[in-house]
Amino acid sequence: MALAVMNKREFDSLEDERLGWACMETTFNQIRAKDMSVKAKVISELSEGQRALCMFKVFYGHAKNSDMEYYGWISHLLQNPDMWSGVMNGLSFFGDTGMLRLLEETKEILETRNRRLGLEWTDAVITDLDHDIELNAEVKRLYRQFQQISPESLKAIAAHIRANADEFVRFEG
Repeated sequence: MALAVMNKREFDSLEDERLGWACMETTFNQIRAKDMSVKAKVISELSEGQRALCMFKVFYGHAKNSDMEYYGWISHLLQNPDMWSGVMNGLSFFGDTGMLRLLEETKEILETRNRRLGLEWTDAVITDLDHDIELNAEVKRLYRQFQQISPESLKAIAAHIRANADEFVRFEG
């Protein structure tokens, strides 16, 4: 279990979003640009809370910048059932029912579209939003909800980290 190392003052001063990132930075450095077997091994060695945080940060970090990235990343997660369930389990761990509901709704809408058009998850590409007006409108709406819900997710996760610091951080000095 790789713990982040920082001093208590730094830990206490970090804003919610940055705290989660700081706690996962070591892990992300170990898995960035590695194949799935390496990623799976590193993630399996994390505590339950660290794994929940890791999966949330992987999802959030890739989905937060635009509606296109939100669509692309949700589609990517749904192509990889272990990753999808990792994110969903992570949200459950933190009691984040708002984000859980949003991701379930997003999955339902995208599954319905795929069935209607005879598509698989692997067929999804970001440019779908340029060619499908209905999909574009739905994803924009879902992404706006994502932006509204995210601050509460980050706040709840940071509160959990602060209340269980020893699971995430080793304080120096």
